[in-house]
Amino acid sequence: MNSTVRNGLILLGTIVLLGVFAFVNVKPAETMDVGTFVTRVQEGKVKEITVHGDRLDVRLADDAKVEVKKEPGESLSEVLKNYGVDPEKARTLKVTIKEPNGVGYWAAIILPPLLSFALMIGLMLFFFRQVQGQNNRAMSFGQSTARETAPTDNKNKVTFADVAGVREAKNELLEVVEFLKHPEKFAKLGAKIPKGVLLMGSPGTGKTLLARAVAGEAEVPFFHMSGSEFVEMFVGVGASRVRDLFERAKKSAPCIVFIDEIDAVGRQRGSGLGGSHDEREQTLNQILVEMDGFEPNLGVIVVAATNRPDVLDPALLRPGRFDRRVVLDPPDIRDREEILNIHAKNKPLAKDVNIKRLAERTPGFSGADLANLMNEAAILAARRDKEQVTMVELLESIEKVMLGPERKSHLMNEAERKVTAYHEAGHALVTHLLPHTDPVQKVSIISRGRAAGYTIKLPTEDRTMKTSTEYREEIAIMLGGYAAEKIIFGDITTGASNDMKNATGLARSMVTQWGMSETLGPRMYGQHEDMIFLGREIHENRDYSESRAEKIDTEMDTLIRTGLETATKLITQHRDAMDRIANYLMTHETIERDEFADVVGMPPANPKNKSA
Repeated sequence: MNSTVRNGLILLGTIVLLGVFAFVNVKPAETMDVGTFVTRVQEGKVKEITVHGDRLDVRLADDAKVEVKKEPGESLSEVLKNYGVDPEKARTLKVTIKEPNGVGYWAAIILPPLLSFALMIGLMLFFFRQVQGQNNRAMSFGQSTARETAPTDNKNKVTFADVAGVREAKNELLEVVEFLKHPEKFAKLGAKIPKGVLLMGSPGTGKTLLARAVAGEAEVPFFHMSGSEFVEMFVGVGASRVRDLFERAKKSAPCIVFIDEIDAVGRQRGSGLGGSHDEREQTLNQILVEMDGFEPNLGVIVVAATNRPDVLDPALLRPGRFDRRVVLDPPDIRDREEILNIHAKNKPLAKDVNIKRLAERTPGFSGADLANLMNEAAILAARRDKEQVTMVELLESIEKVMLGPERKSHLMNEAERKVTAYHEAGHALVTHLLPHTDPVQKVSIISRGRAAGYTIKLPTEDRTMKTSTEYREEIAIMLGGYAAEKIIFGDITTGASNDMKNATGLARSMVTQWGMSETLGPRMYGQHEDMIFLGREIHENRDYSESRAEKIDTEMDTLIRTGLETATKLITQHRDAMDRIANYLMTHETIERDEFADVVGMPPANPKNKSA
């Protein structure tokens, strides 16, 4: 609990207790005026009188107790005499006089002001501590907020055994581990320890995990800080935190300093938008000085991570600062299988779970995606009250990670279901009939995410390049749903909007970036420039004329029109097959790969897609 909140609760409790002491009273006894009391004495109905200063506690003949207030300084005998009570009658009364108790007397006098004084002192101490806390925070504003993981912290320790895949990256980083564990081995030959390692890769490929694994393997302290944590609204704070971070690191050397998302402070300088007191640039300058200044950082290795190395300042990337650049590629099928096995260790899997098949069904998934897949499957199994995670939950989780959760509340009417069935049948049939496509894995008209239905096709092997022919067929597949709606219903719906967007983007990339236009030739059109503070690719340096722009539009139109003609031709020639797919979807909602070829009634055009 925050100390400020805790102190506030203590103060509130004290005020409540004081209020209770001040206002809670014992239920008072029944009171009686002096005249009535005298009358009861004369009638002989008073059994006992106890005198407490100006208060008389009277016990009547029927054992009832009443309280009588007399005038201050007047004795009981004077009261009775003044009211004309017979002296003989007064002498028969049982009277007890009690002097005030010492403790109670002084407590009654001293306690009220003492409690008030204590409350005042408590309030003063509370506000004093608040001001003192603000001063302490102000004094520590320029200190580093890096989290340190000690090598003896076995709970959070990570080694290379916990990082699946990225074999080349781990081999490159083994050299850094050797530098940290046995520096004398390299010093004998005059080799200098590397000062920086830059981990580059797509989001979710394991950059942070790999940095922690290096520290775990070398058994050295690990300082972790995000690039955005350096920068504050006050000038000089970021640079101060950099200095403090490296001071802490030098005291713990050999160690690793990990700066995550370094592009937050390491962007290229000289934009002119930040002025002479740009806090980000000052922070970057201090990092540059600390990494390669006059004072050597013996045993301190800076590991940084980014998924945008293209925007980093050249001074960061020169030799002497980040000497090593390690690229983390998306995992291939073997890496995905290893990653899935690691995330499956603490999950009870059923016997029908095939990790290799899951790896085949997840091309393009990053390590984070695969971890999310296993977690979603475990959650789904728990919601179904199962004791083990089965293959059914794992396959459903793949679709959830790719497309989003099922929208069971989104109920389509019969007309919408029919349009969606033919739309997805168009995608699937064109995919099945083209010779350079990937096999259809699943077709469904169950809504997921924003999609009313979906067709999943996955490659049989990992590839990093595609040909122009494959991309042309890809455009035809994207427009297969559009063509099916046009042929069957004579009209189109908004369901094809995303397909057209993707087809247009692919056609533009083919023409302007990949040189896949015979008319325009092997040239890139338009250089996207990163505008600092304004975001990625918000400005395009148009390095071509208006006549070229018209030719680009013409080539894009040709690619899209050719793809649509291809899809229309295939669907028209195999109308009966599309009807079978659509009718099956209307009845069963989903077609898996194993039964798709039987529903179509013909083998796939691509021979590689025949094996299940």
